[in-house]
Amino acid sequence: MKSILGIGNALTDILAVLPDDALLRKFHLPLGSMQHVDMETGDRIWEELKQYGVKYVPGGSAANTITCTAIFGMPSAFLGKIGNDDLGNLFKSTMEQYGVKAQMLYSKKSSGRCMVFITGANAERTFADYMGATLELGPEDLNPHFFEGYDYFHIEGYLVQNQELISRAAKLAKEAGCIISIDMASYNVVESNDAFFHNLVENYVDIVFANESEAKAFTKLEPQEAIVELSKYCKIAVVKVGKAGSMVRSGNEYHFIEPWPATPVDATGAGDTYAAGFLYAHSLGMPLRVCGEVGSIIAAKVVEVIGTKIDIPRWRTAKEEIKALIAANTPSA
Repeated sequence: MKSILGIGNALTDILAVLPDDALLRKFHLPLGSMQHVDMETGDRIWEELKQYGVKYVPGGSAANTITCTAIFGMPSAFLGKIGNDDLGNLFKSTMEQYGVKAQMLYSKKSSGRCMVFITGANAERTFADYMGATLELGPEDLNPHFFEGYDYFHIEGYLVQNQELISRAAKLAKEAGCIISIDMASYNVVESNDAFFHNLVENYVDIVFANESEAKAFTKLEPQEAIVELSKYCKIAVVKVGKAGSMVRSGNEYHFIEPWPATPVDATGAGDTYAAGFLYAHSLGMPLRVCGEVGSIIAAKVVEVIGTKIDIPRWRTAKEEIKALIAANTPSA
């Protein structure tokens, strides 16, 4: 089985159901908003939240992808930075419980977190993000031996904002012989790092995952034309078009992938899990179309749950569906 290393923001989602909005008022957090907070405020909010019986869910885009590849059975590792604190230890131990080799680096800052406050009868969500230690990950942290022995290297697009970090990571991964993939993460990240993104994809990246807005930010074109343009820069281009499905292209080979049947309740993590399914199938040498279909199957499972973690029954169903699909596309001896 081929192996994969991912690099990304090591963030823990902290979910708390609040009886009222008193805590939001105390920390000047407008109802329904998303605010960035400093270390002192982040630590104070976390301490106050503990009395509400909070739920901790390790996340971050690449971490979600790597967790899924580990569950598929790929030897999987994650590289990120955490604080030497309870939250960092929780992130590391939870990743390891999923079978991920957590290659964590440590910062003097507190571990990154996204605090989610759920209030009122309509479950209004208010967010306070503290990036903390995640932003301390720099090019000087990267050692060539981190990349040795891995077949794939997956980059979280948000990290492109640290251009020196990603330049060194991509260079070391390429030198180690890795197939490099990137999830573009956000259209505004693409727009604000346009020249760097184009250079990165053209010179280092083999597989690009983008949604409609990210593909448009990169190519200035609508999805059908965008995937043609994007595929000129890399070996495989994937453009996800939400409920409509996805498109995959490599050279002149093109496939439209129908969405797998699902009853969606929360789209969070759909792109991360799609990438995991695609890369897993690709590692098995599956045809391009099948890679997209495996991505579609697993993405359909995560949209049926709240959050980014698929439950065991849905994982069992997904593995059965994927096993059948792969068997049908594996030549008999």
